Amino acid sequence: MRLILLGPPGSGKGTQAALLCRRNRLEHIGTGDILRQAITARSPCGERAQPFVEAGKLVPDDLVNDIVAERFAREDRPERFVMDGYPRTLAQAAAFDQVLHQRFLNLTSVVLLTVSDEEIVARLAGRWSCPKPGCKATYHTTSNPPRVPGVCDVCGKRLMQRDDDHVDTVRRRLIVYHKNTAELVPHYRAQGLLREVPGEGEIEQVYQGIMKALTTQAGRPC
Repeated sequence: MRLILLGPPGSGKGTQAALLCRRNRLEHIGTGDILRQAITARSPCGERAQPFVEAGKLVPDDLVNDIVAERFAREDRPERFVMDGYPRTLAQAAAFDQVLHQRFLNLTSVVLLTVSDEEIVARLAGRWSCPKPGCKATYHTTSNPPRVPGVCDVCGKRLMQRDDDHVDTVRRRLIVYHKNTAELVPHYRAQGLLREVPGEGEIEQVYQGIMKALTTQAGRPC
């Protein structure tokens, strides 16, 4: 099984990728993880990426493509995997298609988790966390509120919200996501790979929806 998970920020891609890997013996490949691995290993791509990471800047698309290609060129390249967070753009998808073709690896499916913008805003804008090193407890104003509003249950520190989780920032991130996905969806649909799965609901419910989509296509096994 070789999968790509698509979905807006906050759609639960990381959670579902972890479940898919644990229950189906797949390797979870997140761009953040392989980026850190490349930097730690001081690979050529890692050395090119390190200045961007240290400066808190986005790593350019072409360099991300090179890092993914570098990972799949290794002798221990994954044969069964879930891609989480890559590709994000049509250019990245085309580059990844080429990498897989060179390694004689065919994708099984591309799963698109569909979640409404308002649900994403509610999920992300409600997230708060403890800034204290060694604690880092996380909360949500609706689904997991602290006992005292704005205060960590564990250590009593004032909670903080990531800049990325402010309402205006979330909406801007969604605009970028929709622009990119508008190109990715037809790319994978044309290849017969796209499966759309509702991403709202309980974690297990979403997982079962993914598995159902993976095992059935037009009445035949996927």
